Amino acid sequence: MQELFGLEGKRFLVLGGGQGMGEATSTLIASLGAHVVVCDRELERAETVASAITASGGTAIALSFDVLSDDALVAGIAEAQKLAGPLDGMATVIGMAGWSTLLDMDMAAWDEDQARNLRYFFLAAREVARSLIARDAPGSIVCVSSVDGMRSAPNHGSYGAAKAGLINLVRTMAAEWSPHNIRVNVVAPGPIVTPRIPHQGEAAERKMMVNVPMHRRGSVGDIAKAITFF
Repeated sequence: MQELFGLEGKRFLVLGGGQGMGEATSTLIASLGAHVVVCDRELERAETVASAITASGGTAIALSFDVLSDDALVAGIAEAQKLAGPLDGMATVIGMAGWSTLLDMDMAAWDEDQARNLRYFFLAAREVARSLIARDAPGSIVCVSSVDGMRSAPNHGSYGAAKAGLINLVRTMAAEWSPHNIRVNVVAPGPIVTPRIPHQGEAAERKMMVNVPMHRRGSVGDIAKAITFF
């Protein structure tokens, strides 16, 4: 399996790697031989995931920095490469939706959704791409959008707009950076069982997902597999 994916010895930064989809992604790519830098806003969560990976025979280190601070994000990516070595790519699952109708939304809420779903990814991806291009190295960058970026998003208007922007940004990054052998892809999940929105029990889940053929929400493992494929 390691030979199939070609991740043996590769170095990847996982932003938001301390729980949920990020934890599942960190664990999966490490199991395939990659060296993982697990970054989370809470250092303890990142350390827990990194320790579990190390205990199972993988290689991982933990970092914590604020991706919503430009200076902290740039410095954090530099620190990741200082500690782990030159990165071969990045996966990021960071994002969150605020709740508000468009008529009631204030500009602070709008700006917050753009910052935590779109803006930080542009800066992070640009930093990783610049490093890869400077080394003339191939690489892969993967982020997580949402189905709300491809359809209407009532009460999530600013979030949906940011996730739609993320999808378009990834397309442009892929077009501009592919001549440098850098691939950029996006995974757009529907409802997922996460620590923030836990499983509600079989009956409740089936009722919630009545219009989904499998009558269930996706798992963090489902998303980790998609990210790992890319």
